[in-house]
Parts: sequence; structure tokens; C-alpha cells
Amino acid sequence: MRKRTPQFQATIQDVARAAGVSTTTVSRVINHKDDVSSETAAKVQQVVAELNYIPSLAAKGMRSRTTNVIGLVLPEVSNPFELAVIKGVGVAIRGSGYDLLIYAADDPPLSRRASWEQEHVALLSNALTDGNIVVTPTAPTFPENARIVVVDPQGEGANVPSVIATNREGALDVMEYLIGLGHRRIGFIGGRSDMLSAMRRFEGYKDGLKAAGISYDPELVQEGDYTRERGQAAARLLLNQPDRPTAIFAVNDLSALGVMDVAQSLGIRIPQDLSVVGFDDIPEAAQATPRLTTVDQSIQQMGSLATQLLIRWLEGEKPECTLFKIQTRLVVRESCQAVSG
Repeated sequence: MRKRTPQFQATIQDVARAAGVSTTTVSRVINHKDDVSSETAAKVQQVVAELNYIPSLAAKGMRSRTTNVIGLVLPEVSNPFELAVIKGVGVAIRGSGYDLLIYAADDPPLSRRASWEQEHVALLSNALTDGNIVVTPTAPTFPENARIVVVDPQGEGANVPSVIATNREGALDVMEYLIGLGHRRIGFIGGRSDMLSAMRRFEGYKDGLKAAGISYDPELVQEGDYTRERGQAAARLLLNQPDRPTAIFAVNDLSALGVMDVAQSLGIRIPQDLSVVGFDDIPEAAQATPRLTTVDQSIQQMGSLATQLLIRWLEGEKPECTLFKIQTRLVVRESCQAVSG
């Protein structure tokens, strides 16, 4: 029997020839059809293993118009948010009969991210996947005939089913908590202005001030970009003010961890001198010193829900609405305390 070498990629014809059966029989075995005898199926499976035969998803899709593969398109895989989404997708897809194909880039520039998303969704949809999940998409529209669910869309969302967290409500919970501790000068580090989640959290910050009768002070607001480094830069600007804030609410946990870095370098104690709150509840939040108070937006659940919606759609149950919300929850830990004096 001819074995696979680095120069030899087995084909379905090679498998059929070695097993002494037709290519149709090989196809039925690898697609788990039940009309092939157990003896023949075992023989074909043995040859498939020996030749290390890998079926072509594209060829399979062209033959059957289905691949039993779901695509996951995201800008990067190193960010804690994306990693949590991947975990949620993995949990939901387990046992579903679908495989997962992940397509990621090295954080493509914002100027061309929308076109990158549309190009690669079209690439995957062209006989490689049955449907796709797109994480934090910039693109406002996708092909109408494609089955796509998005997680945490930017801008005002997309023309497809979307899964988001209750971002404004989560931010309001933070503000109510901090104001209840006696804080009046509350700094805010935002996210990218093109992201719907960042806009909603900023709305929650301002609405929380208004509800408590506290004037909005633009000097207490700094722009961020969801990175720890930018959180550090924003924190330096806030904490070096003559009348610095007694609390800082950061739009995500990485930014909040950046605040904690700078506070430590300046000799500002948390929570005695400064209260800090984040948003996301990534694992690093619970590992920080002190442990970070934050908002749990159930990122993993967002990935799971998006997957469940897509699988039901692929099985004939199209989502009845286009927006699905995951409820946020304030997680109180050790990084905040009441204003002294």
C-alpha cells in the first residue's frame, strides 16, 4: 500500500483503490452514512488513517451544498474578549454535528476592517462553511443570502442577527454603586468611538451622573482603545490632575488594569485612595491585586448564544428578531471603597 510522504497528498481515488471499493463507498463512509456494511466501513476507515486522507471541505460543499462546518471570523485571537467568545462557541458546537473553522487576522487596520470582514465572510461562505459568526464586525451589511450571526457589532449594528450585552444598564449599575459609596469625581476611560458597546457604556456613565444630580465634567473623561497600554496613558492624565478623581470607571478590564498599574507607580493606594471599576470580567480581573470590581457581560455566553442561533437557523429555524441581549451583572470585589472623610 502506498503510504503518504511529504510529496504525496492522498485523494479519495487513492483511498478507494487501496480499499478495493468505489469512490462513492468511500464518500459514504467518511460522511457517516449507515448503508455501508460494518466490515467495509472498517476497512475504508483503516485505509483513510493509513494514508492520512483529509477530505476537501470545498469539494464536499460543491457536491452536497452543505459542509457541516461553521465559520468564526474575528480580528485577533490574543485578546481576552475574543478568547472568551471562542470558548463559548466551542461549548455550544460540541455534539452538534458541526465542525468549527476559525479565521482570524492580526488585528486588521480599522480603515479596511469592514472590507476584510466582507471579503472573508464571502470566502468562507463559498462552499467552505454553511454559516458564519463574526465577532465585533465593523461592516454594517453582509450578503442577504448568507447565514451570519454577529457578536458585539460596531456602529449601529448589522443587518443580521446580533448578540450584545446590556452595556448601558451595566454602566448605570457601576455609577449607582460608585455614587452610593460617596464618589462625586468619577473619571471615565472610554473605548473606540466607532463601537456600539463603547457608546452605550459612555451613555450609562453620563446618565448615571445626571440621575444623581452630578454635573458632567469633560476633564474627567479620557478616550481609550480597549488596550492596557492606552488605559495606562489615560490614567496618567486623570491622576496627575490637581483635583484628581476619587474613582475611575474604565470601559473594559484591560483599561482598568492599566489604571491600577499607574496608580501603583504613583503611590496611589487602591481602594483607599482610588476606587477602580472595569467591564467584561475577564479572568485577569479576579487575579489582580486587589481583585477588580467589574461588570460581567457573560462573554462566553454571547459566543454560545450566537452559535445556538446559527445552528437553529441552519436547521430551518431562522431567528425571529435581529437583536439578542445578554444581561450584565455587577461583580463587586476589592478595588472600591467608600470615600473617607
